[in-house]
Amino acid sequence: MRESLFIKKNQTKWSTFEQHLSKNATLPPSQLSDLYLEISDDLNYARTFFPEGKVISYLNHLASQYHREVYHDKKLGVKGVIDFYFKDFPLMFYRYLPQLGISVLVFGIFVAMGAYSASTEISFVRSILGDAYVNQTMSNIESGDPMAVYKKMNQLDMFLGITVNNIRVAVVAFVAGVFLGVGTLLVLMYNGVMLGSFQYFFHAQGLLWESARTIWIHGTIEISVIVIAGCAGLVLGNGILFPGTYSRLHSFQRGMRDGLKILLSTVPFFILAGFLEGFVTRMTQMPDFLSILIIASSLALILYYYVYLPIKMYKKSNLWSSTILN
Repeated sequence: MRESLFIKKNQTKWSTFEQHLSKNATLPPSQLSDLYLEISDDLNYARTFFPEGKVISYLNHLASQYHREVYHDKKLGVKGVIDFYFKDFPLMFYRYLPQLGISVLVFGIFVAMGAYSASTEISFVRSILGDAYVNQTMSNIESGDPMAVYKKMNQLDMFLGITVNNIRVAVVAFVAGVFLGVGTLLVLMYNGVMLGSFQYFFHAQGLLWESARTIWIHGTIEISVIVIAGCAGLVLGNGILFPGTYSRLHSFQRGMRDGLKILLSTVPFFILAGFLEGFVTRMTQMPDFLSILIIASSLALILYYYVYLPIKMYKKSNLWSSTILN
């Protein structure tokens, strides 16, 4: 490609960048980072193919301006954390709603497979859940308290142990994405099959409602954020497989960065799920309406934060960007 053609092909994009800068527009950090990566890619291309060209100095100047925009005045402390969770992250997460949809679909398929396998071969439940758990639960059912397993451990110990374990599972789901996303799919498969066989086990004992009204008090958030951690792993895997207009290295870095942000967003929810499992789920005698209220509120919270808020923030940002550039 000749330098003149390279300039013609990208000049509209560069002009758009300049308009943002000249009007002192403040973009979200995730958008600034993406723009900076594009400028850097163009600069590296120009340095490789047009080492004596005039476009290098122009792009170098543009990149330096964007570097200052990306890294200046980084917010720290409580305000920085609040801005990340309620502004920067939801806007960034909008672009990954398709990966979230894939994660939900894959997990749902394996839940159904787990339930079906348990229904056709009862020994499958023991192979997935373990003999110790099944025997203990059967003993609890015979004694008239099917959910007694949630009452055995001290509340604080259970809260801490469950929270740490759930975060560990989420980290594994994310890191496994480095294997081109296949590792993440395997983590989703294992947890989905386990959930499906678990619920069918209680259905076979005539306790589906009793188990659901108890387990999903904490499970609504716990399972949801494991699926979201799976989304983070898919983002990482896609960054390697589908670089798009970026270099593969930049695409991997972007996938790693955004995947880590998705993983970080789940931490408060895992803490909340651990609290519910440690302190609330054990209250197996609570009225049905209260259980339903907690479950419905938990689901509404997840849908609001990971679906509604990203769409709302994106539409708001799109409207704002259109106003700035017109």
